[in-house]
Amino acid sequence: MSRRHRKDAGFIDLTRVEFVGGGGGDGCSSFRREKFVPRGGPDGGDGGDGGSIILKVDPHLTTLIDYKYKRVVRAGRGGHGQGKDRHGKRGKDVVVRVPPGTVVRDGATGEVICDLAETDEFVIAGGGRGGRGNASFATSVNRAPRRREKGAAGEHRDVVLEMKLIADVGIVGKPNAGKSTLLRQLTRARPRVGRYPFTTVTPMLGVLPLGENSLVLADIPGLIEGAHEGKGLGHEFLRHIERTRVLLFLIDGTSPTADEDLATLIRELALHNEALAARPRTVVINKLDLLSPEEVESMRARGFEMFISALEGTGIRDLVRNLVDLAADDEGEVCDGRGKRR
Repeated sequence: MSRRHRKDAGFIDLTRVEFVGGGGGDGCSSFRREKFVPRGGPDGGDGGDGGSIILKVDPHLTTLIDYKYKRVVRAGRGGHGQGKDRHGKRGKDVVVRVPPGTVVRDGATGEVICDLAETDEFVIAGGGRGGRGNASFATSVNRAPRRREKGAAGEHRDVVLEMKLIADVGIVGKPNAGKSTLLRQLTRARPRVGRYPFTTVTPMLGVLPLGENSLVLADIPGLIEGAHEGKGLGHEFLRHIERTRVLLFLIDGTSPTADEDLATLIRELALHNEALAARPRTVVINKLDLLSPEEVESMRARGFEMFISALEGTGIRDLVRNLVDLAADDEGEVCDGRGKRR
């Protein structure tokens, strides 16, 4: 794979990590020893509980790069109990900060443990309970117990962290359809733009300001036929489309197979996740500046209605109004393949 097709080293959206909760401290077996105090009795303290590992959402993060090489995260161990009824110190908790929308799966079964799009904080590995010292076992009939407990081990979780971008609008299209150019036109994001396919090798986010509100747009790397089976590059990022509220299908107007391109995109998304087929969507023909009036009329006759030039900015205002209407549609109406509501 060439250098420009490699996944950006700064963008990691899938990684495997071991989380190990801190073990509890051992209880102490001790007896009070003081001058002029015979039979002082047991005074062994309890061990401290182990620390826990807490996943916490950080809205400023957009990648799991911190855990690409740090594959094991351990919480602090609880301190051991001591004589004179001194209890061990509780182990230190470890807070693991992850991007919004991170899904945590069991590394062995793939089962979802938690979805951090629904909660901001989750204890992924609890600490072990501290053992009791012999002072805890003293009773009226057993005044000198020598029994003590060892601390329990903390939870051990082998998990897969899977990040899914959260955006209002997901821009999908075949390679070189102009997705990155459109994102640059609508937002201040500056993705790489080139005349060759697969210029974008990682999903890109941009914010479209709308007065007091805004829309978050995601540029998903180009999809090709068979992407749901692992073909091409876009299959690595299909998961990010699942979090978007609206889909924008961007079609290259100069392609002789524009109708087939649209059908392929819709089919690949549906095969990846059937729920995407019911997502509100709009279809936009790009590269209007390269189309003749006759070609535009031909495409209109085939049902396409929205035309833009992402490079020159033609039709962008109408597109923005359309996206705002779709994103604000509380009834969840679905557009058909030509951008019409039904």
